[in-house]
Amino acid sequence: MENIVQHLTQLEEHVKHLESQLFDRPEFQNNTRLDQLRTENDKLNFRANILVRRIEDLKSKQPTKSAVHNSGVNKPSKSNNPHFIMNGELKEDDAYSVCVQNSVQHLLDQAIKLAYPNNQNLPVIITPGKTSDYQCNSAMPIAQKLGQENAESPQNPKQIAQTIVQHIPKHPIIDSVDISGPGFINIHIAPTFVSKQIRKILLNGALPPNINSKNKKVVIDFSSPNIAKEMHVGHLRSTIIGDSIARLLEYLGYNVLRLNHLGDWGTQFGMLIAHLQDKFPEYLHNSPPIHDLLTFYKTSKKRFDDEPDFQKRAYQNVVKLQSYDPDIIHAWQLICEVSRRDFEYIYRELDIRIIDRGESFYQPMMEIVVDELEQKQLLKEEEGRKVWFLPGITVPMTIVKSDGGFTYDTSDMACIKQRLLDEKADWIIYVIDSGQSLHMQSVFAGAKLAGWINETSDVRIDHVGFGVVLGEDGKKLKSRSGEAIRLRDLLDEGLQRSLTKLKEKERDKVLSADELSKAQKSVAYGCIKYADLSKSRTAVYEFSFDKMLDDRGNTAVYMLYAYTRIRSIARNAGIKEETLKQKAAEIDLDFETDQREFKLAKCILRYSDVFVRLLDDLFMHALCEYMYQLATAFTDFYDKCYCIEKDKITGETTINYRRILLCEATANVMKQCFEILGIQPLQRM
Repeated sequence: MENIVQHLTQLEEHVKHLESQLFDRPEFQNNTRLDQLRTENDKLNFRANILVRRIEDLKSKQPTKSAVHNSGVNKPSKSNNPHFIMNGELKEDDAYSVCVQNSVQHLLDQAIKLAYPNNQNLPVIITPGKTSDYQCNSAMPIAQKLGQENAESPQNPKQIAQTIVQHIPKHPIIDSVDISGPGFINIHIAPTFVSKQIRKILLNGALPPNINSKNKKVVIDFSSPNIAKEMHVGHLRSTIIGDSIARLLEYLGYNVLRLNHLGDWGTQFGMLIAHLQDKFPEYLHNSPPIHDLLTFYKTSKKRFDDEPDFQKRAYQNVVKLQSYDPDIIHAWQLICEVSRRDFEYIYRELDIRIIDRGESFYQPMMEIVVDELEQKQLLKEEEGRKVWFLPGITVPMTIVKSDGGFTYDTSDMACIKQRLLDEKADWIIYVIDSGQSLHMQSVFAGAKLAGWINETSDVRIDHVGFGVVLGEDGKKLKSRSGEAIRLRDLLDEGLQRSLTKLKEKERDKVLSADELSKAQKSVAYGCIKYADLSKSRTAVYEFSFDKMLDDRGNTAVYMLYAYTRIRSIARNAGIKEETLKQKAAEIDLDFETDQREFKLAKCILRYSDVFVRLLDDLFMHALCEYMYQLATAFTDFYDKCYCIEKDKITGETTINYRRILLCEATANVMKQCFEILGIQPLQRM
């Protein structure tokens, strides 16, 4: 069973990697076939997820259930979350949005249970429909399952579909149901339900779905640069992906602790402090003017390699640091402070909120962890080291080195114990590159073996892995000197290029200096974030400012301009926000009278379904795909549906408030999506 799950997970990641490569090829850009391929791909991914969850459900019923696996620990299935439906009645809360697809799935689940009460584990397969809003594809696998149980009585899928339809509870969310092909059940959403939800978005904003997150604590570990080394492009993905996931979970109501696991302890500080003592002997009384810490680090490293006496003093400083010598601790704090100032600039520019909690925080806990593991007889002596062999993992963890020192393994075990037992986290997320997959598996397996996670625990632990960033030459992104590109330099180049792009469009002639500066940052940082988040995180991606700043296709620039354009419609018509609120509460939002309006309205409502999917797998590119679909649906609507019409004879202007409100609902949802992605949209650009 475990091998099947692992195979399906690897297959899913491989499909997503191929998808990102395929859909980014030039021949698929602006191709009408692309949307059809995406739809088919979504269906395949959805079915694969159902298989994985079904296997996980079966595993959960086995007494030997494993609490830890590669993608998470005791990951909750969607069936554990409320979906607003109980006994066919819509349980709607004004504080939350309705997840339409999940609500439909629960209705069909009820229908199947009522139709076949003696078979409670029959599959419920719901996908977006081709000629309907949703499609239930359960009849065929149910026919196969029932046929296997009773070979003498073959089952007809179409008859099974008819039986299921007869048992669907009447519900305001469903307008009509029909059957096509060999047994596909087509579900059409009721216009009155859609209109009610659009009004809710207009009056209350884009509310989150109710996923039972109240009082649930999440600890998310991301960014994690090393002290004395500048942040470079290698930290970019962890920082952007981690911040976006944190924003998502905060939006959904979780109590999120954002942690920056800084590399602020270890032998390298011995040489840094020794160099500080030589270069700034008055460091205890006067703060040393260290402006370029990277050069400072490189110089101390060269001395460490070339000067035996310096190396000896460096090792002595490490011993003093570990024993908390006051003068050495003061020097260590000075070096850490210089690094933090540089990190804070990056975080401030990218609007990242994070709390520093480096390796030094866990130092006092490491001896306790070692003692505990020894008492539980989990460690073995091997060539002077104390190692830990974990079931199913070929490489052991080194907990104590031959010289008595600790390792990253020791630190990370102390770290996860603190988060589980002291922080009492319900969910722990590590946003670390995919190359650390084996290490993270070891940490998770170790936490289980040590007894910090038990068989009844509902704690979820995820390693959110990601691929490397490539340059336009297809190789790992580096500077001309062959070193990793400084993140500060990358941001500066983005600012320069975005300003050039804005001037090419002559935005400098219509925007004030302050507006132009805000637009410059919005485009620069938005395009860097969106380019990362719009790709499957497990795939490598090519970093190209030219592609990022393209205003065609699924890019930040296109999305930002689309949002600004939508917001300008009511403003240019002279309609105030108070008027829009008043009209939203008063007028009839009957979108059924125009199918293009109705199509856009239903697309708007799908945003809650996307959030439930994101919660399940933490692949943020699904949100970018939804935003692009929404922007495309809006363009199709706006090109054919006039919001403001002027009579050519009388000159009188007629405002179609229903359509204007539909524009505002689109913008409200897009704004919330931008907020989760960490991108700042503008009213004017």
